[in-house]
Amino acid sequence: MLNLLGPRHRYCDGVSRRSFLKVGGLAMGGLALPDLLRLEAAAGVERSHKAVIMVYLSGGLAHQDTFDLKPDAPAEIRGEFKPIPTVVPGISIGELLPEIARMTDKLAILRSIVGLRDEHSSWQNLTGYPMSQAQREDKPHFGSVISRVQGPVDPVVPPFVDLFPTMQHKPYNSAGAGFLGQSYKASKLGGGDDLELTRQTAVGADRFTGRRRLLDEFDQFRRSVDNASVDGMEAQYRRAFEVLTSDKVAKALDVEREDPRTRDRYGKGSEKHLGDGAPMWNDQLLIARRLVEAGARCVSVAYGFWDTHGGNFNHLRNHLPLFDRGISALVEDIHARGLDKDVTVLVWGEFGRTPKINKDAGRDHWAPVNGALMAGGGMKVGQVIGSTDKLGGYAASTPIHYQDVLATVYHNLGIDPNAFVTDQSGRPNTILPGTATPIERLV
Repeated sequence: MLNLLGPRHRYCDGVSRRSFLKVGGLAMGGLALPDLLRLEAAAGVERSHKAVIMVYLSGGLAHQDTFDLKPDAPAEIRGEFKPIPTVVPGISIGELLPEIARMTDKLAILRSIVGLRDEHSSWQNLTGYPMSQAQREDKPHFGSVISRVQGPVDPVVPPFVDLFPTMQHKPYNSAGAGFLGQSYKASKLGGGDDLELTRQTAVGADRFTGRRRLLDEFDQFRRSVDNASVDGMEAQYRRAFEVLTSDKVAKALDVEREDPRTRDRYGKGSEKHLGDGAPMWNDQLLIARRLVEAGARCVSVAYGFWDTHGGNFNHLRNHLPLFDRGISALVEDIHARGLDKDVTVLVWGEFGRTPKINKDAGRDHWAPVNGALMAGGGMKVGQVIGSTDKLGGYAASTPIHYQDVLATVYHNLGIDPNAFVTDQSGRPNTILPGTATPIERLV
């Protein structure tokens, strides 16, 4: 938020230089004034609009019961579900996923993701590094990297929108902008002031009057200071005011504007959290699509709770049908709207589940191998990449490091995953290690 109050070097109008400089760092969820100024300077330059929607499955989904069934394994391994054929000959998935089975030609199923640690957190998925390393080295969320490298498509739409709610288990929650700084943090539109800033109807007239008064005060300050930088700052500030009063993002968030048949296709779900993880709120999947259409480059969604140490099969019976409906609708929608060449969809969690079913009819944490779904992004879909052994415990062919998954996302957006980005001190940092490469069979 704006802050024109400060303790040092007050000018004759009572506004401090220190506080004035804070205006230059005004940000609405990562859309900072300096970014806006650069955008204006780049006017006329063609800006592509590649985008990504990441769906994070908090808790870790059982791969053996969804996309990598082992029907020939012993009963204590194979579980209670049977495989069903899909539209792609030779590919089968779990019986609770019939909608996804009908559009597997639009998906790439990754069955051999390796390199993950046994840690209940989103950090590996979101930063490309284990949580301890990411926190120690201040690694940024991949959406912040995208925002830093590519900037906004539309000056009134944040390039990076994070729909993660605040979850009870803290490590599930989103990573921040890290060494990139607050100018590139996510716009958190799941509640709070950022959300209010995108909805004119949610912000009272008195607050807008206050913002206009603040602009007038800025004009008064400008007249009192003879500094060339102020001219540019005024342009940035006025442009930021346009952002604050635009309703483009609000319209994208308003699923009531969507064709009722499309919204029904997604299934609404509920904003109620499951366990200590995320809700299964399918409206957010639809909102993600609407946001990328409006101009967002990255939208991250936390979806469901899959930490099934007990009652695994009952939990999946209750919740996989809504997952099936929502994920299939998102991918189908991306194609129907002609976005499949530009918008990448990635669905995954922090690890897999144990091959052996425990005494509580559950599956425990299993880091050695995991799976994921990818769609869109102009990728070569309609295929399975990698396999696990007969018990589903280890990669048997084509091991895919989890950093390679993020490298593929960066590649699809036109970003070199091994390039350097500078931190706030101007020091170069690699986005991902040189060992991380896009998945060849996809790109």
